Amino acid sequence: SANRLTALPNDLWELGASLRSLNLSRNAIRGALPNNVGNFARLQVLDVSHNAFSGALPPALGSIAGLQVLNASHNQFQGQVPGAGGGLVSMDLSGNALDGDLPDLSPLRSLAYLNLSGNQLRGSIIGAFQEQLRVIDLSNNRFSRLNFSSGYSGTSLTYLDLSSNELLGEFGLPGRFRNLRHMNLAFNQLSTNNLLASIGEISSLEYVNLSSTGLHERIPGVLASRLVGLHVLDLSRNNISGVVPDLSTLPLRVLDLSVNNLTGEIPVSLVKKLASMDRFNFSYNNLTVCASELSPEAFAAAFARSRNDCPIAVNPDSMKKNGGHRKGMKLALAIVLTLFFSVLALLCLALVCRKPRKKRGDTFPVDKQPSSFKDEPGTSGPFAFQTDSTTWVADVKVATSVPVVIFEKPLLSFTFADLLAATSNFDRGTLLAEGRFGPVYTGFLPGGIQVAVKVLVHGSAMADEDAARELERLGRIKHSNLVPLTGYCLAGGQRIAIYEYMENGNLHNLLHDLPLGVQTTEDWSTDTWEDNNGGVATENITPEGTAAWRFRHKIALGAARALAFLHHGCIPQIVHRDVKASSIYFDYAMEPRLSDFGLSMIAGTSTDGDHSPGYVPPEFSDPENATATSKSDVYSFGIVLFELITGKKPLGDEYPDQKEASLVSWARAMVKANQGSSIIDPKIRDTGLERQMDEALRVAYLCTAELPSKRPTMQQIVGLLKDIEPRVADEN
Repeated sequence: SANRLTALPNDLWELGASLRSLNLSRNAIRGALPNNVGNFARLQVLDVSHNAFSGALPPALGSIAGLQVLNASHNQFQGQVPGAGGGLVSMDLSGNALDGDLPDLSPLRSLAYLNLSGNQLRGSIIGAFQEQLRVIDLSNNRFSRLNFSSGYSGTSLTYLDLSSNELLGEFGLPGRFRNLRHMNLAFNQLSTNNLLASIGEISSLEYVNLSSTGLHERIPGVLASRLVGLHVLDLSRNNISGVVPDLSTLPLRVLDLSVNNLTGEIPVSLVKKLASMDRFNFSYNNLTVCASELSPEAFAAAFARSRNDCPIAVNPDSMKKNGGHRKGMKLALAIVLTLFFSVLALLCLALVCRKPRKKRGDTFPVDKQPSSFKDEPGTSGPFAFQTDSTTWVADVKVATSVPVVIFEKPLLSFTFADLLAATSNFDRGTLLAEGRFGPVYTGFLPGGIQVAVKVLVHGSAMADEDAARELERLGRIKHSNLVPLTGYCLAGGQRIAIYEYMENGNLHNLLHDLPLGVQTTEDWSTDTWEDNNGGVATENITPEGTAAWRFRHKIALGAARALAFLHHGCIPQIVHRDVKASSIYFDYAMEPRLSDFGLSMIAGTSTDGDHSPGYVPPEFSDPENATATSKSDVYSFGIVLFELITGKKPLGDEYPDQKEASLVSWARAMVKANQGSSIIDPKIRDTGLERQMDEALRVAYLCTAELPSKRPTMQQIVGLLKDIEPRVADEN
């Protein structure tokens, strides 16, 4: 485990049938997992998680009768869930690209732990509910049918997560799940009218998340007397009506009832208990509350659109302040005016004294005049993007009262104060990049979680609850070639998106900024090839190196799959609007991942004609009549493909024909004249088959057709690129 391996060891298969445990986790191993694994007849534990394995899981896994633990999570495995031996106790295949229906798991009579989350599985969930299972996680898939076998009781089940699927219908709770402690059904469409009442029958529950499930009912008051161990209750973003019952007797750490139709007054006893909670939210209801213990900032964050109904008697000091109101106002006005003019005079005097005095004969050339502070954007401190962070950060009076939402870890109670600490108050020293949607910072949240923090500085007219809903929808979109959105924060009028940190930068830097032989991280593996001077240069990026056709093709195919998923696998369809090399990042295993999808509406930059220079489709020459479509994404992808093959920038590089001022016009002209092979990047020309590179140039040519109707779809592009996928033998 964690040995920086990039391929299976050659002597692995010599370990023999006596091998009991094999742990290859947290490396960068790519390619298929061979069927030879079935030769380890006595294997009990197999862990290949957190690698870059692809293809189907080997059928031979089902022949290892003694296998008890199978962990192949966080890879790129495709195909269906494989069969396994009857002795399997734990199966974790989460974070892959598995699809199809669930297989029959009834032969796995010892299976206690099942995690298939973060795949593309569909159909019915009935096959997962076996009596002996204690943990079931099917979240972030595409399951649509809710049904259980008539005899299933679920008495062994303690953890159930079905969140972020497409489940419809009633969830049959009565008489089931008597020992369940964790239940997450969020982001589905359930039609059960008495679900909350049924949940009240499961006294063992400690965690309940029914956010965005379409509930149309009231919160039963009996929950307080029955769910005596409940720590987390999230019923947000539903159509729950009625009053808030007194839940103060529960040991709640998290309570979220926001965005519902609740009315009336929040019980005083519950309000008094809020101070001991980690997180609470009653915003966007029609509630009345007296929360005198809370600061105005904390009240605004947790009770937006609620009415503060505290009587004056709650704060007797306010009566004393009003007694001498007129006299106090006059005195205060006199003091303020005196201080204002005094400070103004001192500032003027200071400016006069700071004026530089030149000695006789001292001159400054016009182009070397000393620059003022405001002309130095590189000065350390808060970022110097379109807006100054000091402005909106200052608007957040109590940073600890503004919650940070982490989608898959709701028990982590982070706040805006943690983001400030992680980014050193959004200091330029933590700045990773500045893009169309805003600056991106990096930092570590408590617990050592490294994240990328994107501040969407442009803003939009979208209400906060709508922005939160859209961010949560984007957080449910999972694909092995997309940068995962892990959370968000709404603070000081800003929308902040939190992403999984990508260790190895982006494609633009990889292609254009780094000279050969530069190490960008200490732990990349090494590869060598002849440099232009006949010596040996070292590129520490992948086993193939960036200067290899197979690696460039892998990037193109990964980005194409990401766009095909956004265009054809998401409902509603997502148009990226800003496909470019700097939007493609690399994770720890150097897998390409597309970022910034779906942010246009939230950031308020949804103008259809708004593209990055060099990637603008021709139909956008008239921005007023331009409309962003999937075909405009295809055009921009075609330019990225030209970049990958030629090694040139979209704008700014010199081209042999001076009339052609851009990469796309120059490359299209060369391909049309059957001279495409002459524009292939010299660094990759000898690392693969030239005919494959020529075919890739033709794909880019098709993508960049002037008429959108002439461009292929991203699904078709994936097929075209797979047809020319290089093999190891092609490089020999």
